[in-house]
Amino acid sequence: MNAHSTSESSEAYIALGANLGDREDTLMEALRRLDATPGVTVLECSNIYETEPVGYVDQPLFLNMAVRIRTNLDPYGLLHVMQHIEKELGRVRHIHWGPRTVDLDLIWMEGRKEDTEELILPHPRMEERLFVLVPLKDIVPADEPSGLRTVMIASMERLDGKEGLQLWKTCSWHSASAPSGN
Repeated sequence: MNAHSTSESSEAYIALGANLGDREDTLMEALRRLDATPGVTVLECSNIYETEPVGYVDQPLFLNMAVRIRTNLDPYGLLHVMQHIEKELGRVRHIHWGPRTVDLDLIWMEGRKEDTEELILPHPRMEERLFVLVPLKDIVPADEPSGLRTVMIASMERLDGKEGLQLWKTCSWHSASAPSGN
């Protein structure tokens, strides 16, 4: 696996979803694997929400969540790590927006903008999806400096209702590599 690291660390937000197999266990395993990656520390996880599928609707309900991480990887290095974790956990891409064991989407990385065939940042559909925005709301600090909170709140005000989204379970994360004494 070829990850590109930088000398500076960044905070990034990743949305996770799963609707095949043991959804919750798969999400937790994805978090463990992210946190075990050199140069990546999972700082905080959102609550877990059960959501109705979007796009291709003839499939099981999803569990969705979001995590805030600190990383010294660049966006492409982080994307490659995420894709590797998806593959290790059995992700197969057959149907666009179809069922999957796990899906990891890089949503935001300190306001960075990327627009390539491989990666678009911020995530191009984040503002349309409550199953991304509601979990983000759980973990984006009020003083987040790059504008994510502003985008998130404005997007949520534009979207109606809860679109088949309900709290599934609370999640707490204590990273083995995070500093203690909180």
